[in-house]
Amino acid sequence: MAKADSKLMITAGRWLLALYFLVPGIMKFMAWDMSIKLMTDHGIPSPAPLLVIAGAANIIGALLLFTNRFVRLTALGFVVYILIINATLHNFWTLDGVEAGHELQNFIKNLGILAGLLVLAGISPKRALRPSGLLVSDARA
Repeated sequence: MAKADSKLMITAGRWLLALYFLVPGIMKFMAWDMSIKLMTDHGIPSPAPLLVIAGAANIIGALLLFTNRFVRLTALGFVVYILIINATLHNFWTLDGVEAGHELQNFIKNLGILAGLLVLAGISPKRALRPSGLLVSDARA
């Protein structure tokens, strides 16, 4: 496969992963009450401040992926985020019937996203975390 083809596929994959986090990040704020209820129903303590942190992390991380900045660090951060979400919100092992099946499907889907993030982190350069790095794409770092 040509190097240009690989770069195109990696860029498309990175943008799709960014979109996967951007839309839910925005929705956390647009559907605030529904998001708080979901967290409360799952016994998440202090849902409002955690929702702000999660929404901001989704949006900021997505923008970093879109703009190819700190991709490795962002992808690894999203890996941790997915592990937390899977353990707290997609806990199929505590449910029965259709609801358990639905949450198992979400759990497995998230593991697929996590796998893509690990691949992206693996092919991305390791960079020192410096504010000036926001001005430089990972492609030029």
